[in-house]
Amino acid sequence: MGVHQNISYDKFPKQGELAGKEVKVCFNYDSSKVILGTVIRDDIEEPGLMLIQLSDGRVVRSTECQYSW
Repeated sequence: MGVHQNISYDKFPKQGELAGKEVKVCFNYDSSKVILGTVIRDDIEEPGLMLIQLSDGRVVRSTECQYSW
């Protein structure tokens, strides 16, 4: 659990232009295996988190994969 100054009941980090967009995702730089996903969070303020929901329902951080749009 934790606390962050930009996240509360009525406050959330501003979102970037990729929020809601479809992206192509691969893992371990293996572009022969790509899965589609949707960016569900693209913080342009702290804490600077990007989350992608893959088409199979999994959710990954942008730091755990490679993506392109």
